[in-house]
Amino acid sequence: MAFRCLGFRCLWGPLTKSSGGHLYSLAATDYFSKWAEAVPLKEVKKENVADFIRTHIIYRYGVPRYIITDNGKPFCNSLIDKLCQKFDFKQRNSSMYYAAANGLVEAFNKTLCNLLKKVVAKSKRDWHERIGEALWAYRTTVRTPTQ
Repeated sequence: MAFRCLGFRCLWGPLTKSSGGHLYSLAATDYFSKWAEAVPLKEVKKENVADFIRTHIIYRYGVPRYIITDNGKPFCNSLIDKLCQKFDFKQRNSSMYYAAANGLVEAFNKTLCNLLKKVVAKSKRDWHERIGEALWAYRTTVRTPTQ
Protein backbone atom coordinates (compact mmCIF):
# COMPACT_ATOMS: atom_id res chain seq x y z
CA MET A 1 0.00 0.00 0.00
CA ALA A 2 1.15 3.50 -0.77
CA PHE A 3 2.43 5.77 2.00
CA ARG A 4 2.95 2.95 4.50
CA CYS A 5 6.74 3.21 4.48
CA LEU A 6 8.61 6.39 3.60
CA GLY A 7 12.29 7.24 3.47
CA PHE A 8 13.44 10.68 4.63
CA ARG A 9 16.68 12.49 3.93
CA CYS A 10 18.10 15.99 4.04
CA LEU A 11 19.99 17.15 1.00
CA TRP A 12 22.98 19.12 2.21
CA GLY A 13 24.46 20.07 -1.13
CA PRO A 14 25.59 20.85 -3.73
CA LEU A 15 22.78 23.37 -3.44
CA THR A 16 23.68 27.00 -3.95
CA LYS A 17 22.25 29.37 -1.36
CA SER A 18 18.98 30.52 -2.88
CA SER A 19 17.85 34.12 -3.12
CA GLY A 20 15.41 33.24 -0.33
CA GLY A 21 18.24 32.04 1.92
CA HIS A 22 17.60 28.32 1.49
CA LEU A 23 20.59 25.99 1.61
CA TYR A 24 18.97 22.57 2.11
CA SER A 25 16.17 20.38 0.90
CA LEU A 26 14.22 17.85 2.95
CA ALA A 27 12.75 14.97 0.97
CA ALA A 28 10.51 11.99 1.61
CA THR A 29 9.92 9.15 -0.84
CA ASP A 30 7.25 6.47 -0.61
CA TYR A 31 8.79 3.03 -0.98
CA PHE A 32 5.75 1.56 -2.76
CA SER A 33 4.63 4.20 -5.27
CA LYS A 34 7.92 6.15 -5.47
CA TRP A 35 5.92 9.37 -4.90
CA ALA A 36 8.17 12.09 -3.50
CA GLU A 37 7.71 15.24 -1.48
CA ALA A 38 10.41 17.84 -0.92
CA VAL A 39 10.69 21.29 0.59
CA PRO A 40 13.49 23.84 0.69
CA LEU A 41 14.89 24.68 4.12
CA LYS A 42 16.96 27.55 5.44
CA GLU A 43 18.01 25.46 8.43
CA VAL A 44 17.81 21.75 9.17
CA LYS A 45 16.18 21.65 12.59
CA LYS A 46 14.06 19.04 14.33
CA GLU A 47 11.09 21.44 14.28
CA ASN A 48 11.30 21.73 10.47
CA VAL A 49 11.46 17.95 10.10
CA ALA A 50 8.51 17.36 12.44
CA ASP A 51 6.46 20.03 10.65
CA PHE A 52 7.28 18.49 7.26
CA ILE A 53 6.21 15.02 8.41
CA ARG A 54 2.98 16.40 9.87
CA THR A 55 1.92 18.81 7.12
CA HIS A 56 3.36 17.25 3.96
CA ILE A 57 2.89 13.58 4.80
CA ILE A 58 0.38 12.83 7.55
CA TYR A 59 -2.17 15.57 6.81
CA ARG A 60 -2.04 14.88 3.06
CA TYR A 61 -1.66 11.12 2.77
CA GLY A 62 -2.38 9.67 6.19
CA VAL A 63 -0.21 8.14 8.86
CA PRO A 64 2.58 5.91 7.58
CA ARG A 65 3.36 2.64 9.29
CA TYR A 66 7.12 3.30 9.19
CA ILE A 67 9.53 6.08 8.35
CA ILE A 68 13.15 5.36 7.55
CA THR A 69 15.70 8.04 8.38
CA ASP A 70 19.38 8.39 8.98
CA ASN A 71 20.74 8.85 12.50
CA GLY A 72 21.12 12.62 12.25
CA LYS A 73 19.94 14.93 15.04
CA PRO A 74 17.09 16.40 12.97
CA PHE A 75 15.55 12.90 12.79
CA CYS A 76 16.59 11.27 16.07
CA ASN A 77 15.25 13.40 18.89
CA SER A 78 12.44 13.64 21.43
CA LEU A 79 10.24 15.78 19.14
CA ILE A 80 10.19 13.11 16.43
CA ASP A 81 9.70 10.43 19.10
CA LYS A 82 6.63 12.30 20.37
CA LEU A 83 5.29 12.65 16.82
CA CYS A 84 5.70 8.90 16.32
CA GLN A 85 3.83 8.22 19.57
CA LYS A 86 1.06 10.72 18.85
CA PHE A 87 0.30 9.31 15.40
CA ASP A 88 1.27 5.71 16.21
CA PHE A 89 3.95 4.99 13.62
CA LYS A 90 7.47 3.65 13.95
CA GLN A 91 10.80 5.14 12.99
CA ARG A 92 13.56 2.93 11.63
CA ASN A 93 17.09 4.22 11.28
CA SER A 94 19.35 3.32 8.40
CA SER A 95 22.87 2.16 9.15
CA MET A 96 25.37 4.86 9.90
CA TYR A 97 27.90 5.54 7.15
CA TYR A 98 25.91 3.34 4.77
CA ALA A 99 23.64 5.62 2.76
CA ALA A 100 22.48 2.77 0.54
CA ALA A 101 20.43 1.44 3.47
CA ASN A 102 17.93 4.18 2.61
CA GLY A 103 18.68 3.89 -1.09
CA LEU A 104 15.35 4.99 -2.55
CA VAL A 105 15.49 8.44 -1.02
CA GLU A 106 19.21 8.69 -1.84
CA ALA A 107 18.38 8.00 -5.49
CA PHE A 108 15.55 10.54 -5.41
CA ASN A 109 17.85 13.23 -3.98
CA LYS A 110 20.30 12.64 -6.82
CA THR A 111 17.46 12.89 -9.35
CA LEU A 112 16.10 16.03 -7.66
CA CYS A 113 19.51 17.72 -7.91
CA ASN A 114 19.73 16.86 -11.61
CA LEU A 115 16.19 18.12 -12.25
CA LEU A 116 16.83 21.35 -10.36
CA LYS A 117 19.93 21.96 -12.46
CA LYS A 118 17.72 21.76 -15.55
CA VAL A 119 14.92 24.04 -14.36
CA VAL A 120 16.75 26.78 -12.46
CA ALA A 121 17.87 30.04 -13.96
CA LYS A 122 21.50 30.65 -14.83
CA SER A 123 22.14 32.21 -11.43
CA LYS A 124 20.96 28.95 -9.77
CA ARG A 125 19.59 31.05 -6.93
CA ASP A 126 15.90 30.45 -7.62
CA TRP A 127 15.91 26.70 -6.95
CA HIS A 128 13.70 27.12 -3.88
CA GLU A 129 10.98 28.59 -6.13
CA ARG A 130 11.39 25.88 -8.76
CA ILE A 131 11.40 22.80 -6.53
CA GLY A 132 7.70 22.26 -7.31
CA GLU A 133 8.49 22.17 -11.02
CA ALA A 134 11.24 19.60 -10.44
CA LEU A 135 8.86 17.50 -8.31
CA TRP A 136 6.24 17.63 -11.07
CA ALA A 137 8.80 16.40 -13.62
CA TYR A 138 9.79 13.55 -11.30
CA ARG A 139 6.22 12.58 -10.43
CA THR A 140 4.99 12.51 -14.02
CA THR A 141 7.80 10.28 -15.26
CA VAL A 142 6.49 6.75 -15.83
CA ARG A 143 8.01 4.18 -13.49
CA THR A 144 7.36 0.47 -13.03
CA PRO A 145 5.19 0.96 -9.88
CA THR A 146 3.06 3.61 -11.64
CA GLN A 147 2.38 1.78 -14.91
